[in-house]
Amino acid sequence: MTTVTISTPQTFVDLDLNFNIHPIRKDINVFINEYAITNSIKNLVLTNHYERPFNPVIGSNVRRMLFENVDTIIAGQLEKEIKDTIENFEPRASVINVTAIPSLDENGYNITLAYMVVNLPNTLTISFFLERIR
Repeated sequence: MTTVTISTPQTFVDLDLNFNIHPIRKDINVFINEYAITNSIKNLVLTNHYERPFNPVIGSNVRRMLFENVDTIIAGQLEKEIKDTIENFEPRASVINVTAIPSLDENGYNITLAYMVVNLPNTLTISFFLERIR
């Protein structure tokens, strides 16, 4: 007797934290696979330590670093902090590269993050601008 096992790739699903309603299903939107992980990475990077009740270690010090002077030293620290945060708290993603380029005129940093999703073959890239709010 021969047994054939067919494995299907794992699907990652997260809820939309803005609680936007889907117009047809009248249910909360969901993010699937790379969209779910991209949203999770964004939330982790922008969450301070002690901001989540009952789970104070989740988060990063990125927002604290934005109040320092914009220079290459802080850019290097931002790269390390973002990479460490994703490696520690997002097991569905594997970081390939993080680049932070200081923008003195805009008083912030251009961040480029390249990562791979577990069980998906392609590399994904996110680019965003970090600046302090106040």
